[in-house]
Formats: sequence, C-alpha cells, structure tokens
Amino acid sequence: MTGALIAEGLTKRYGRRTALADCTLAVPAGHVVGLVGPNGAGKSTLLQLACGLLDPTAGRIEVLGAKPVSGSPTIGFVAQDTPVYGGMTVADHLRLGAHLNPSWDHAFAERRIAQTGLDPAQKAGRLSGGQRAQLALTVAAAKRPGLLLLDEPVAALDPLARRGFLQGLMEFTAENGTSVIMSSHLVADLERVCDYLIVLVGSKVRVAGEVDDLLSSHHRLAGPRRDPVDPGSGVHVVEESHTDRQSTLVVRSTAPIDDPSWQVDRLGLEDIVLAYMSGSGAGRDRVLEGRR
Repeated sequence: MTGALIAEGLTKRYGRRTALADCTLAVPAGHVVGLVGPNGAGKSTLLQLACGLLDPTAGRIEVLGAKPVSGSPTIGFVAQDTPVYGGMTVADHLRLGAHLNPSWDHAFAERRIAQTGLDPAQKAGRLSGGQRAQLALTVAAAKRPGLLLLDEPVAALDPLARRGFLQGLMEFTAENGTSVIMSSHLVADLERVCDYLIVLVGSKVRVAGEVDDLLSSHHRLAGPRRDPVDPGSGVHVVEESHTDRQSTLVVRSTAPIDDPSWQVDRLGLEDIVLAYMSGSGAGRDRVLEGRR
C-alpha cells in the first residue's frame, strides 16, 4: 500500500534557524494521524512541506507516492487560521471550489453545508469561528483528496464548536477512508479521533506509531531509588525523575518488565506525549532510539 507520507532526512532551514531537522517518517495510508508538539516544534512546517507550499532544504518527502505539489487535487489543506474569504458567501466558496478542482464533489459539499447548519447566503466574514472551520473543512474535503492536512483547525474554537468539527471529521473519514494528518495541542481531542500519533519536539521526531501500540508499550515504573537507572534489556527510558527514596520512569518496552521491585502502571496518551515533550529524558531517549 502506498504510504500517506514518507519522509527521509527531511530538513527545512530559514537562514540559521532550523524549523525541521532530519525528519524520517513512514505514515501508512488509511490513518487519522495526530501531530503534536510544543510551539515551534516544526508541525506547521511539516504540513506545509507535505502540501507543497514549502520546498525542503535537505532530504525528501513523498505524499501518496509522489512529490507534493502546491494545489494538487490529491491533497486538501486547512491552514491554522482556517482561511475563508470574508466577503464571499458560503455558496460562493462552493462555486469557487468547483471551478478550481476537477474532482469537486458538489453533492457532498452541499450535504455537509446542510448538516452543519450553514446558510449558503451568509457571508463568511459573519460566521462564527466554528462555522468558518466547518466551511474550510467542507471546501478541503469536497476536493475528494487522498490526504487531508489540518493545521490546528480547532485551536480557537470553544468546546461545543470543537466537538462539532471533530464529529464532522470522523463522519468524513468513515465515509471516504481518506488519510488525515491533524496537528493540535489538544491531546484529548486527538485521542478521540486519531489512531496514529507523531510527536515533534525541538524540530525532530521523538516518536511515531499507531496509538494502540504506543498505549500498550509505554509504562510508568516506580520503585526504590537507583542510580544509575537500568530497567533491563528492551526497555527504553523516555523520562525519569528521582527523590531521595524513589525513582520514577516513563519507559517504552518491547519486552516484559520482570523486576518485581518496580510498580508498573499503564499510561494514557497525554501522559506519553508529555513524557516525550519533557526535557528530562530527551538525551537518554535519543540515544536509545538509535539502538532500535
């Protein structure tokens, strides 16, 4: 199966500033992918490279088996501010979309507009933030892209509007099987809709994989303080903290944890993300990742 996104050594620099460094990924098609990381981690840069708005400084990127080209009908993109044209009506947006995209699905677009309660005669500049997000999603999805890229699409929405947007996204992906990559700071929202996760920190990929695999392979270990920490073969330390009496680790394990002195607990997705974003285990984890 063709990958949704394949990157090898992908790097983007702006002068001396590195926005994305040596990114290597192989995201299979058919997934809803959550892209998470702190501000400045490179999330928007990766999405703009994926839709052809930026060219890499080094390395290569392939989307749906081809080099990404700006305006490609196979890629739908909703930028961070869910851009719409304030002076145009909802219906004008659909007519423009049909004019610009040969694969435009007019019936789908009209159905989504009706389902979301948007007034075709309403100018986009008078829509709420949630309504603008729904309009932007409709325009991107009606292209019938093979890959839909969403850059912080719900960041400015209230909880009710976020729920409506995510519900629409789930319905669209269930109906069409489109691959989706969505960046967000809101891990709880990603956990609702995503089955694959990428964590970017400091312009580098810290971890990538299917959500179920990440949940089953990450654990929190707590036990008597030990220094140095050696949790055993096949156990990679992501984050560690210590008190005078206790050591607490977040680990990724490919083998059973047999040491009875450790209390072993499962982690939620947000705990895993925060562990990778923490600076306390970053150096150790990069070393261990290189041994895999």
